Amino acid sequence: MKIRPRIRHLCLAVVLASLIPLGAVADGARDGRTVTNAFGDTYLPATPQRVVTLYQGATDSAVALGLTPVGVVDSWLEQPMYHYLRDALDGVTHVGLETQPNLEKVAWLDPDLIVATRFRHERVQPLLEKIAPTVATETVFDFKATLRLIAKATGREARARELLHDWDSRVADFRQRIADTLGDAWPQKAAVVRFKSDHVRLYSTGFAGSILDELGFEQPDAVHDQGWGMKLTSEENIPVLNADVIFVLLEPDDPAIARNYRHWRSHPLWKRLDAVQDERVFEVDAVDWIMGGGILAANAMLDDLYAHYRLVTPREHAVPAPPMSADTTSAVACITGTKVLPPSQDEETTTC
Repeated sequence: MKIRPRIRHLCLAVVLASLIPLGAVADGARDGRTVTNAFGDTYLPATPQRVVTLYQGATDSAVALGLTPVGVVDSWLEQPMYHYLRDALDGVTHVGLETQPNLEKVAWLDPDLIVATRFRHERVQPLLEKIAPTVATETVFDFKATLRLIAKATGREARARELLHDWDSRVADFRQRIADTLGDAWPQKAAVVRFKSDHVRLYSTGFAGSILDELGFEQPDAVHDQGWGMKLTSEENIPVLNADVIFVLLEPDDPAIARNYRHWRSHPLWKRLDAVQDERVFEVDAVDWIMGGGILAANAMLDDLYAHYRLVTPREHAVPAPPMSADTTSAVACITGTKVLPPSQDEETTTC
């Protein structure tokens, strides 16, 4: 006999509800905190110790705060987890995809906090809240909002303020250095371009776009009022990519994407682009620039920009190491202020 979808969801809700410890609400009435988030006001009976993160930026932010989640979702690239987070998350349980987390796995981990995002998880919000108190951000790419939310929920506000203060200092330093270096050629219009096997995407918002905007870069003329950006399927659209600088996002070990990239680069229209003629086309790591989504990835992206523009990264602006065990310290050292040049996308360094 087939079970109708509505009945199946109801059964799942009953199973998840049965996993909530009896008396949890009553015990939490004595002390706790209320966290305002995209899902409303979430009451946390005590400081969470067992946290599940359901999107990439939340996982990155948790590690930056010195918190090891008990459950994480699979990464988009470098599966099952991005290289820069693997040591810090060694042995952590994976609970499926960001777009479709395995709620049974989440429930069996017995978390006391779930970090989600309205953008991905609004549909399953009622089920998540039956498992554990759940907080959410509006989007997946606002790394500052993610960091602040997790910090408030877990009592790590001081660490978050330290990380954001350091970020603000690095941003101010970069803006000053690039303005001094480029002079009248600053600000520059920057195009963030991602090659796929059968098309090209030109981004205007999102993780990389918001950071470039904060750093003082401007949008190419073609993407104004275009939402997230544009999807280009024909080489005739190459002039749309015109900008002072082009950052090309490539995915490792994908021959079809590499072929498409070579094909577009060989086109006469590509060679007429301002960035191409001025030798300002930089290939960058897609994980750092759009996939990581957290404060650690943001700093790695900023490291790339210091390197590409040959600006010296001040030692005093290295991201302070979070309080964590010796096992995870080496992983964070690879992704904070110590990186000067991004590693090859198909090669993992001995320490990372």
